[in-house]
Amino acid sequence: MIRYIGMDALWAITKAVFLYSVFFSVIVLISGEMAGRVPRTVYGIDAVIVMLFVGGSRFFARWIFNESNQNKRAGIDTTQYVPPVLIYGAGRAGAQLATMLKMSHQMRPVAFIDDSSTLLNQEINGLRVYAFEKLTGLIEKFHVRDVLLAMPSASRHQRNLILQQLEQYPLHVRTLPDLMDIAEGRIEVSDIQEVDIGDLLGREAVMPDQDLLHKNIHNKVVMVTGAGGSIGSELCRQISQLQPTMLILFEISEFSLYRLEMELAKVANHIPVVSILGSVVNQKRVAAICKQFNVQTIYHAAAYKHVPIVEKNISEGVRNNVFGTLNCAQAAIESDVETFVLISTDKAVRPTNTMGASKRLAELVLQALADSTTLHQKTRFTMVRFGNVLGSSGSVVPLFREQIAAGGPVTVTDAEIIRYFMTIPEAAELVIQAGAMGLGGDVFVLDMGQPVKIVDLAKSMIHLSGFTVRDETTPNGDIEIQFTGLRPGEKLFEELLIGSNVTQTVHTKISRAEEKIIPWPELSVLLDKLTQAADSDDCVQLRELLLLAVDEFKPQCGVSDWLLTTEM
Repeated sequence: MIRYIGMDALWAITKAVFLYSVFFSVIVLISGEMAGRVPRTVYGIDAVIVMLFVGGSRFFARWIFNESNQNKRAGIDTTQYVPPVLIYGAGRAGAQLATMLKMSHQMRPVAFIDDSSTLLNQEINGLRVYAFEKLTGLIEKFHVRDVLLAMPSASRHQRNLILQQLEQYPLHVRTLPDLMDIAEGRIEVSDIQEVDIGDLLGREAVMPDQDLLHKNIHNKVVMVTGAGGSIGSELCRQISQLQPTMLILFEISEFSLYRLEMELAKVANHIPVVSILGSVVNQKRVAAICKQFNVQTIYHAAAYKHVPIVEKNISEGVRNNVFGTLNCAQAAIESDVETFVLISTDKAVRPTNTMGASKRLAELVLQALADSTTLHQKTRFTMVRFGNVLGSSGSVVPLFREQIAAGGPVTVTDAEIIRYFMTIPEAAELVIQAGAMGLGGDVFVLDMGQPVKIVDLAKSMIHLSGFTVRDETTPNGDIEIQFTGLRPGEKLFEELLIGSNVTQTVHTKISRAEEKIIPWPELSVLLDKLTQAADSDDCVQLRELLLLAVDEFKPQCGVSDWLLTTEM
């Protein structure tokens, strides 16, 4: 497009005009008709005129568009202060970003930073390329507060190293949006994004096994419970690209269901998408849906996952997490569903809270059903266990962003608290692949990489937003980190394995855990008692039954349900 023409285009035009001039001169000389009658200077003048018309017209059009049309349309006051910005990455993406920033009048690019020795000290689009070692001087010279990363092809590890270097400087670090989206007018330069927190982790995704991805989805009717949640919605996005016969969205929230339905309508590749309102607590409705649509694969993501909320609403947490799972499993058995995959959590390992205990009991329910030879003939039950995902509802990352934008304080429960993190797309992709490996009753554990200290994550986010941390060593810093104390049932450290009996699968990021189960006859008696306690909102009895069912359950607080007048 004319408005994005830059030095690359000018160089291409120059080469084309040069070739034209050579051919023109040779033809004239060979023909002999005009030899001796045309001054030699004409050849050079002709090249200049062609260059002016071909190249100059395009740059003049760009200037007209930039200075007249865009300013009038946007109502930009070109006399106002435009903040200077450094661009990290002097490649094609960085050069195009510089051109767009100059036209936008929202930021003023002043220089490039690049690690390539071949680009150092060169000028690109009128901006000089400097080595990273010159950053301090550039900050002082241009009074820079912002850096834009223009390295779309860099690996996560490379971006992680760059962010670690930039973190020590008082700079707001952001990344450029997709250049194709900008060029096609879908987004503006003002949509430049905050740094992807996944880059801070430096975790590289592993190429998926296409056979595993397609095994339970391609040409099958697939249902996702809790479809509107963070993991459920990402599962739906990925499933829609794997050519299922039909995708059924089962969700209790009307708004979440509507939003996901509208999103999938744009990307589902003509796959039939059925949106169904309902709760997994309603076993008859789940069974009717499975039979009506001949469901073949279920991804059970519906659950209450917020630890403090479940701790205050124990009966609802147990009803949804335990009996919701049992209801869906029984519906799957009745309808001859081929594959049932439970989305579990690392909080189910040696749980210290009701939510974790309820999720471990949900695992035990499926393990008991899979172990029984009389309860089902066809359905394979599989559980996939992993830790926190970045950007999910209730995640610290969006909370920290909001708190930083508000000027702080940033709240962390404890200075020593550590968590595993994974991106939502990677988690969903691994869940699909793990579910395809299940033989029945398998508990799969995803490799979450290295655990992250939450306070270090908070500090990194503050620094990369261009602020300093206010603490004892820097009392004049911008944003304070406040420690609020562990919440009821919260652990300092999360685990993924109950025992040490674990085997590696064909996938490097997925392991299989061998864990103790409770036989169905024994478990069914306990579930009957649990049903009675939940129906009567007897939170004390629910706690005792969870302790009986889940050997590793070690609650860190007493029963503190809203329906109790005092904590017990």
